[in-house]
Amino acid sequence: MGPGEALLAGLLVMVLAVALLSNALVLLCCAYSAELRTRASGVLLVNLSLGHLLLAALDMPFTLLGVMRGRTPSVPGACQVIGFLDTFLASNAALSVAALSADQWLAVGFPLRYAGRLRPRYAGLLLGCAWGQSLAFSGAALGCSWLGYSSAFASCSLLLPPEPERARFAAFTATLHAVGFVLPLAVLCLTSLQVHRVARSHCQRMDTVTMKALVLLADLHPSVRQRCLIQQKRRRHRATKKIGIAIATFLICFAPYVMTRLAELVPFVTVNAHWGILSKCLTYSKAAADPFTYSLLRRPFRQVLAGMVHRLLKRTPRPASTHDSSLDVAGVVHQLLKRTPRPASTHNGSVDTENDSCLQQAH
Repeated sequence: MGPGEALLAGLLVMVLAVALLSNALVLLCCAYSAELRTRASGVLLVNLSLGHLLLAALDMPFTLLGVMRGRTPSVPGACQVIGFLDTFLASNAALSVAALSADQWLAVGFPLRYAGRLRPRYAGLLLGCAWGQSLAFSGAALGCSWLGYSSAFASCSLLLPPEPERARFAAFTATLHAVGFVLPLAVLCLTSLQVHRVARSHCQRMDTVTMKALVLLADLHPSVRQRCLIQQKRRRHRATKKIGIAIATFLICFAPYVMTRLAELVPFVTVNAHWGILSKCLTYSKAAADPFTYSLLRRPFRQVLAGMVHRLLKRTPRPASTHDSSLDVAGVVHQLLKRTPRPASTHNGSVDTENDSCLQQAH
């Protein structure tokens, strides 16, 4: 094993460890919290994390073995089974991300209808469609004997067939990546733009409240005014940053592998082994990044993790705040001036609270 293979093996070991730990934490949080399990988004997250966990436990070790030894598993038929799982789990993960993006758009854009109509059984219907498409493609590849050990990617996956079947394989590969990459990317971009539009409208409304508060409280200390303006600026960039991270992660992890697979179909193109293995490692890194992008860095999961740690240490956790302090300008003012804030008006409160809570849940 040369220096390049050693570096790629180390990268794969790191991705494998992070993917196993992070996805296990997501599943543990969902098993611990009934509130997370009963949400439609919780069902989608469980499916996504379970698929990533299976990918890390059943597929990545064989790719690591291929990188270190440069050969296929010795058990007869094992490579075909691993290739089937690789094709199925990768396609299912991409479609699950698209379903999560659609769920976030419904939660933010139609909060009242979302709370009353989108039950977990509808999430199960979305997952049934994703599973059906993934099984159809992986089953077709297995039935046509297009699964095997690919030395260019050091993994058991789609294997380029001999020349008579090259045209059918090219059509299959193009369709697979159109459904498993282009379609989820389009859904992710469109729904993210809609979520960003709603988030900007919420931020503009809160910015109006902030400026009115600063005008009315003209005698504030300059440090208080500056802190309020900084929070106002942070709100404008928060939604854009999170949406950009989700789209960039999807592109960085999947685009190199998809482009390499499509370039492999050209007769005069030969895929470099180091580049092929690196592109495969990038697809695996999606299994390590998704738990943080969609779960562990968000408030409901952080609260569940904190509760689990406190219960493990037999401590009483502090009550969590019911709203984001960075969004409560009046709370900042009253905290610094040591005043008691007036109770919020109940006029149109239910609709605004529902919109804000759904916006925070989606982001």
